[in-house]
Amino acid sequence: MTDAAEGLRLDKWLFYARIFKTRGLAAARVEAGGIRVNGQPCRKPGRAVRVGDVLTVSANRQVRVLHVREFTDRRGPAPEAQLLYHEDRDGLIDPAELSR
Repeated sequence: MTDAAEGLRLDKWLFYARIFKTRGLAAARVEAGGIRVNGQPCRKPGRAVRVGDVLTVSANRQVRVLHVREFTDRRGPAPEAQLLYHEDRDGLIDPAELSR
């Protein structure tokens, strides 16, 4: 596990948590403005994410709200990756409603 005090790069965390298939895709989504950290837009893939941060991820025509629980130093199997975050199902937003 990675030291929680230092945090972990946003693009790495998104890749390790299996939100994106590659780190490059994660970085591209961050740079495109598809990620918010604690409600603030973030366009820097190298931004440090810490335990307790709330990520709002807009991808694949869906918006997900993820609460960072912990870090890892590798991309593991899906059941292991799901332990890295808690998904706020009540916070799911239909992108069609955002355009109204």
